[in-house]
Amino acid sequence: MKIAAVIVAAGLGKRMNYLKPKQFLALAGKPVLWHTLQRFIKSGLFNEIIVVIHRDFRQYCQQNIIKKYKFNHVTLVVGGKERQDSVYHGLKGIQPCDLVCIHDGVRCLVPLQVIQDTVAAAKKYGAAIAAVPVKDTIKAGNDKAFVNKTIDRYNLWSIQTPQIFDYKLIMKAYKQACQQKFYGTDDAMLIERLGKKVKIVPGSYDNLKITTPIDLFLAEKLLRKD
Repeated sequence: MKIAAVIVAAGLGKRMNYLKPKQFLALAGKPVLWHTLQRFIKSGLFNEIIVVIHRDFRQYCQQNIIKKYKFNHVTLVVGGKERQDSVYHGLKGIQPCDLVCIHDGVRCLVPLQVIQDTVAAAKKYGAAIAAVPVKDTIKAGNDKAFVNKTIDRYNLWSIQTPQIFDYKLIMKAYKQACQQKFYGTDDAMLIERLGKKVKIVPGSYDNLKITTPIDLFLAEKLLRKD
């Protein structure tokens, strides 16, 4: 079975207030994206890995990550305006395969077990996503910021990546979304619109998405714990 990975790293990370996007910031002496790629390569599960990058940082990424750290079998693809556009560019850049894994480039602490389990579920069900149970109490509010109701969190999940799908299925979902100019909040949402069930796989609370400076600090702590 041929499995490809699309690592999405085209964001500019403006909330971090750094000159470089967050995927290029140093984490334990190496760029955030380096840590992500290392985990996917070491898994040994992927026949092809594509990194989707912002056009302004393609040369930087090629020189300072791909070439410097000898990721010789990783291909760069230029992203689009929104994350969904970038993923679609990545999907169109891979060779036809059986399964495609879509993963956020700044989720650099994803455990190998989560990757393995999500791949296994995708092989069985055709669509699988990593997620963790919601810990906090969730309340729905109105437009004046008053509580309407408290939502039962028993079946609520906080969705992560990797998200892994049958290649033909995810291409169909993205093509339809593009034609209808529909933007979802994650890749699985496009699959759901086709009426396809998506399997939830237990993720990890350590699989954080580096979005703010505090996330980078927490990631350093978690790496030391490992």
